[in-house]
Amino acid sequence: MADLTAFALTCSLTPSPAPSSSELMARHVLDELATHGVAGTSVRVVDHNVMPGVQVDMGDGDAWPGIREKILAANIFVLATPIWMGHPSSISQRVLERLDADLAETDDAGRPIMYGKVAIIAVVGNEDGAHKTVADMQQGLNDVGFTLPAQGATYWVGEAMQTVDYKDLDSVPEKVAATTAGAARNAAHLARLLTASPYPAG
Repeated sequence: MADLTAFALTCSLTPSPAPSSSELMARHVLDELATHGVAGTSVRVVDHNVMPGVQVDMGDGDAWPGIREKILAANIFVLATPIWMGHPSSISQRVLERLDADLAETDDAGRPIMYGKVAIIAVVGNEDGAHKTVADMQQGLNDVGFTLPAQGATYWVGEAMQTVDYKDLDSVPEKVAATTAGAARNAAHLARLLTASPYPAG
């Protein structure tokens, strides 16, 4: 029985139903989390009208409030992004900008509302930039209040200037699979610790 939940946001630039390497990587993270009693769901952000802005709700037609509710309901948040021109996708940047509004949101104890939630980063690309992308995403999520597990990221980067994507691989490289498994294991462990012993109120 699952006693924790995870929610993954895939920040691919490719709308459904076209295949997405980022979505596949997010699924692999969720599959590993499932082996540790974590039930997971995912959303591809580009399929929804997430408006630009830094408010919790940008008004009529904004899909972010519904997505945000799924983040709030989960113990573990997975943010999956491709690398474009050496940077995280513009969609992932928009997600961070929308989460910025939660710096001002608190729970009943006065703590930032994302306290107690664990975040994992998943990155794919066929060019350099995985470590920088992870660093950018982790810093943004930590600022908002998410907790990062030890080695709480996984990535795959193919050969530079080539066309093979993560979704094109016949199998996941052993080291990538081990890294994904470790990130999931540590995230589930940390989420249980934070559920049993929340951060103190200020």
